[in-house]
Amino acid sequence: MAEDATQPGADVGATRIVVAEDEALIRLDLAEMLQEAGYDVVGQAINGEQAVELATELRPDLVIMDVKMPVLDGLGAAEQIGDAGICPVIMLTAFSQKELVERARDAGVMTYLVKPFSQSQLLPAIDVALSRWAELKTLESEVSDLTERLETRKAVERAKGVLMRKLKISEAEAFRWIQKTAMDRRMGMRDVAEAVIEQMGNA
Repeated sequence: MAEDATQPGADVGATRIVVAEDEALIRLDLAEMLQEAGYDVVGQAINGEQAVELATELRPDLVIMDVKMPVLDGLGAAEQIGDAGICPVIMLTAFSQKELVERARDAGVMTYLVKPFSQSQLLPAIDVALSRWAELKTLESEVSDLTERLETRKAVERAKGVLMRKLKISEAEAFRWIQKTAMDRRMGMRDVAEAVIEQMGNA
């Protein structure tokens, strides 16, 4: 689709997105919101099973789906998409419950949005999801062992929080700082992250 450079998100390079939502009106509104922002909506699903099928077939850059859907709920679908390493998932929910957020994180959801939401909330969430997914792939390339990867990811997440708070930088900038420091000092990212936590965490 043609992109208008004046539109928010027009610099995304036609990021391909699958939308999964069983309520037709919400699904169509979301698809329109994304297209207006310069994203390419390549598929629309009405349940979790269909979302997994579309993600597997189309290999989009991102899936945005509702948590409560028929056949297979959003969390189950997100888990399958994440386990297959296809793409990041943003979860839509009507509730901001801690238990749901934890389940979503365990299912591989990169971020979530509480309905109703606006385009000004949606676009930053997309940036966060894509950024976190890229970070995850970087960590996977550095650490092959699953348990070690999980511990590395936890340490990096904590260190990012420390750097964001202390240096007043964004999440993406904090990750790049850890990555660059690891490369410059020829250390693992987990080692750098743990050093940050130890030296700056309580400062």
